[in-house]
Amino acid sequence: MNVLCVIPARAGSKGVKNKNIRDFKGKPLIAHTIEYAQKCDLLTKIIVSTDSVKYAEISKEYGADVPFIRPEKFAKDSSQDIDFIYHALFECEKLYKLQFKYVVLLRPTSPVRLSNLIEKGLALIDSDPNSTSLKAVTESTEHPYRHWELYDNSYIAGYEKTIHEPYNLPRQELPKLYYSAGDIEIIRRETIINGSVSGEKIIPFILNKKDVIDIDTNEDFNNALEKYDYK
Repeated sequence: MNVLCVIPARAGSKGVKNKNIRDFKGKPLIAHTIEYAQKCDLLTKIIVSTDSVKYAEISKEYGADVPFIRPEKFAKDSSQDIDFIYHALFECEKLYKLQFKYVVLLRPTSPVRLSNLIEKGLALIDSDPNSTSLKAVTESTEHPYRHWELYDNSYIAGYEKTIHEPYNLPRQELPKLYYSAGDIEIIRRETIINGSVSGEKIIPFILNKKDVIDIDTNEDFNNALEKYDYK
């Protein structure tokens, strides 16, 4: 079973400038994800998809392959994940002369992960032939039934319109919802070929919120440093 691990690292981060190579506990942020991937024997290739020569050199220093520089058209603010994932899959299949069954996506913005997520995730998706992908999620703490939107620049209305005053429902009656965590995603090759990063049958890999970190802002970065004060 050939498995391609893709670590995406676009240089144009708007929330935290150069966050993917910013120092986190003595190493560039991306290094933590590269080293995490290297601990898994099930990954056939570990590559970094980046549009930056500087990012590429740093990634190589920590042992990742960078077989190409991501084209600018797949590295814009408006680019979608399917763009770089599709590009990475088929460029790697040409370069390595392999056909991959799965793409494992590890985002550098989750520098600290639970042990063996890749192994557990691959076992889950491989045991369910009907699945199209697997995604790490954690329970939402801010329920959309209690979200509001502004209209006419003067008033607010409940965002959920299909239920009468859903914001008045007791907490116990709110449907349990989840949001994406960046810890891991696994996508079948066929799903990517069909132009999707998830498909319709997504296996949830449910993580405890206390074990999830996603760095998108300077505040996130500082909180992560405090929360994971390891040496």
